[in-house]
Amino acid sequence: MQFLDILIALLPALFWGSVVIINVFVGGGPYNQIRGTTLGALIVGICLLLTGNAAFDDLTVIIVGLFSGALWAFGQGNQLKSVNLIGVSKTMPISTGMQLVGTTLFSVIFLGEWSTMVQVVFGLLSMVLLVAGIALTSLKAKNEGKSDDPEFKKAMGILLISTVGYVGYVVLGDIFNVSGTKALFFQSVGMAIGGFILSMNHKTSIKSTALNLIPGVVWAIGNLFMFYSQPKVGVATSFSLSQLLVIVSTLGGIFILGEKKDSRQMTGIWSGIILIIIAAIILGNLK
Repeated sequence: MQFLDILIALLPALFWGSVVIINVFVGGGPYNQIRGTTLGALIVGICLLLTGNAAFDDLTVIIVGLFSGALWAFGQGNQLKSVNLIGVSKTMPISTGMQLVGTTLFSVIFLGEWSTMVQVVFGLLSMVLLVAGIALTSLKAKNEGKSDDPEFKKAMGILLISTVGYVGYVVLGDIFNVSGTKALFFQSVGMAIGGFILSMNHKTSIKSTALNLIPGVVWAIGNLFMFYSQPKVGVATSFSLSQLLVIVSTLGGIFILGEKKDSRQMTGIWSGIILIIIAAIILGNLK
């Protein structure tokens, strides 16, 4: 495993972690953002199609690609709604943790993973770390007291719905053993369809949608780096490194987008991120 391979394996985290930052930076609201992002991913998908990277001879790849792409759009669209309510730095650690919990539980319950006692013990440990990490990143500021935050509660409900979409996106490929660049074109088509359905009953602008093409292209390029790095460094290492996206997105929300946090919250965020990453590394190496 060469140093350059590790650097390339880190690129998905950089690209994926930047997506929501760019969405918020260019603005437009969640419906312009999801429509633009999915169309941006479609642009890269079309490039793959033109270079011969699309398996039209495999019906399973086509169907799974379309449905998994639509589920990703559903997850991403709802994640953007949460960002609109509580910000990037609070949404992303919680969303990442929920996704890891959801995909792991589905794999254990329905796909029969964790067949050994070692896997069960370390798997349960990772679940505890994830829950603790999520809780730490959600600490209130000192002056907020113990009053309920209706927007935070609403965002949590939206993120639960979002997680269903993300988990579906991941597990469909596992269930039908579909992966690789040949499925990416069909996934991008499914994303574009999903993005259009989510936004069709809401007012959108051509300018805002066009600006949000950028994060879609960025996300798709990160996906390509993921597929490139997996044979080089292994699936477990590639998966673990990709979860560093939570650092990029969370700290980007604070230092680039200017989301305010006090010292107590920053301590909780750093501690929570560390726990989530440790849990992701454990989960990646249990597969």
